[in-house]
Amino acid sequence: MTPVLFELGSFASVSPQAAHTPKPRRPLHLKAVGWRPGGVLAWLTAGLILMGPSHAQVAPATPAGSRTVNEWLTRMHEASRQRAYTGTLVVSAGASMSASKIWHVCDGNQQMERIDTLTGVPRTTVRRNNDVITFEPETKTAYVEKRESLGLFPELLRTPSNLIPQFYSARETGVQRVAGHLAYMVEILPRDDLRFGYRIWSERQTGLVVKLQTLGDQGTVLEQVSFSELHLDASVSMDKLQRLMKDTRGYEVHKPVLKKTTAEAEGWRLKEAVPGFTAMSCHTRETGVAVTPGAAPMQWVFSDGLASVSLFVEPFDSQRHGGEKTAVVGATHSFSKRVGDHWLTVLGEVPLPTLRRFALALERTR
Repeated sequence: MTPVLFELGSFASVSPQAAHTPKPRRPLHLKAVGWRPGGVLAWLTAGLILMGPSHAQVAPATPAGSRTVNEWLTRMHEASRQRAYTGTLVVSAGASMSASKIWHVCDGNQQMERIDTLTGVPRTTVRRNNDVITFEPETKTAYVEKRESLGLFPELLRTPSNLIPQFYSARETGVQRVAGHLAYMVEILPRDDLRFGYRIWSERQTGLVVKLQTLGDQGTVLEQVSFSELHLDASVSMDKLQRLMKDTRGYEVHKPVLKKTTAEAEGWRLKEAVPGFTAMSCHTRETGVAVTPGAAPMQWVFSDGLASVSLFVEPFDSQRHGGEKTAVVGATHSFSKRVGDHWLTVLGEVPLPTLRRFALALERTR
């Protein structure tokens, strides 16, 4: 198992791997929503905060067949911000499958949602904008997070210079019925071999994403997430979700302390950029033990606007770390190796060669 840095309980709400398949254990930011670096769950449930409500953008009314990649993505994202809905979400990766029940509501200023696992370990996760709490009833444990962004797919238009059109194209391929709703089929295709593609079903009237596939070489489906049932404009009580979120009676509450920092301040840099990927955030974990500067476990997150990659760096431990290793589950790849006196794990829903480029580029500056 890959070493964990910001361990925060397993919050794999709809991840089939979490219930059935051994996979790399994931740090805090990525544990939220199971991590699934490609973040298909985040897209489908609006489990992402890409920009504050005051910065919301609405795509112009454009014929479906002539929409650009930005117009498609904006339409899909805004649909989740303007609708209340409930549904059952099914995720599959290889032979693994899992399901969750979703409640989502947005009042224009804040989004709230609840996700209950229907397979595997019982969990209930409630999110209000950037605040997330995960309840594990079997252990009576609750895990609390506060994030600037869920850091998941799709980061959409959050990247500073919006490079998405340079690295992805979009094309409509037809109309299909999903969970009782007619939906446009849209392919978001990479322009190089450093990232995966996506096939997306966007509900025809609202734009809400109802199904998504992550595509590998020759269009191979690596992972799939889809609503098996979906009720649009459902009656979802924000007050009830707020009460549930605050009610931790009988639970032991854990709230990891993360410190916002920069890789440079921790003594790291990339000697060569990976095309299209921009640094989004960097945090270290407060361990409660005094450490020398740059020695605390670090998570450095990159995004190309859709895919995300995380670099986890911690001091090398000969008892836990060995030689170079890789792991693959569905579209999720990880690559680990020793870098001087440190152990590096690169994790993302991108091809393995992309992770290797990050690993080769990382170097210590002090």
